Amino acid sequence: MGAEQNIDGSAALLEQVNQAFASATPLLIQGSNSKAFLGRPVAGEILDTRGHNGIVSYDPTELVITARAGTTLSELSAALEAAGQMLPCEPPSFGEGATLGGMVAAGLSGPRRPWSGSVRDFVLGTRVITGLGKHLRFGGEVMKNVAGYDLSRLLVGSYGCLGLLTEVSLKVLPKPRLCASFSLEMDSARALAKLAEWGQQPLPISAASHDGERLHLRLEGGEGSVAAAHDRLGGEPLDPGYWNELNEQRLGFFDEGQPLWRLSVPNNTGLLDLPGDQLIDWGGAQRWLKSDADASVIRSIAQEAGGHATCYSHALIDSPFQPLPPALLRYHRQLKAQLDPQGIFNPGRMYAEL
Repeated sequence: MGAEQNIDGSAALLEQVNQAFASATPLLIQGSNSKAFLGRPVAGEILDTRGHNGIVSYDPTELVITARAGTTLSELSAALEAAGQMLPCEPPSFGEGATLGGMVAAGLSGPRRPWSGSVRDFVLGTRVITGLGKHLRFGGEVMKNVAGYDLSRLLVGSYGCLGLLTEVSLKVLPKPRLCASFSLEMDSARALAKLAEWGQQPLPISAASHDGERLHLRLEGGEGSVAAAHDRLGGEPLDPGYWNELNEQRLGFFDEGQPLWRLSVPNNTGLLDLPGDQLIDWGGAQRWLKSDADASVIRSIAQEAGGHATCYSHALIDSPFQPLPPALLRYHRQLKAQLDPQGIFNPGRMYAEL
């Protein structure tokens, strides 16, 4: 789609937002809708961002790419792949048509997250249609421009509740020279202890997952460092496609059946006594749980470990995200009131009170 068409696309989005303001009509913001199962259902007029797409600028030498919110992740990845670069945070798509705007709004990161950073860490700037009906630019295209109150990164993981993303600038990185995956047979407790030990050492680990029987590792870097680490850690070769299957929830563990929960806990958290089957990711910082247990039981375990739990089974409970304590909820309400005073952007998607 040409530049002129996308300028019109931006104007069309702004017009739809202003019409919603005038009629006090709630808006359901979506791209491909691949992450509709996350959060609470929203009743509102659909605002589809996919018509506002395309890469605006990309300079591989500067390690920065800027694209419109409706751009698919597949288009973005293809452009980066051609230049030998990547999005280090490995955002999951959950569908072929997943968009850049949805990636930022959900803020989900893949297996490399503990070693490279989250989606939020790579967002340099955004263009946003605000709750005052203005199309504004925040941040920039270089790291040094990020100063003061960083609204661009605040939008990451906000599920469209604070504004309508129209454009995003991201920092990217070169792909590693060598990537090799291996698996070792050991139980979960020993795997977590080993990962805590290895985390204190200069090993080129970029992903670590335990499926209940085997610890799966990915090593990335130069040939020498990867070979030396493999010689030291051992293990049998693992199909590198495992990491994408894990990231996109296509492993057998994720087959439909029991409700699916995601627990985020501090690094080096030991084995948790969880009521169900679990799969360990992020070197132990992320635990996937399949369980029929009550939400309060699961969340209590997560909180005692210093973390939180999110329900990934659509419409199973009224509050899929961990309920906020009163003080934090008050801050969220104040922020929502400042950025979306009429409350028309994805109302209630994250919490009923917002």
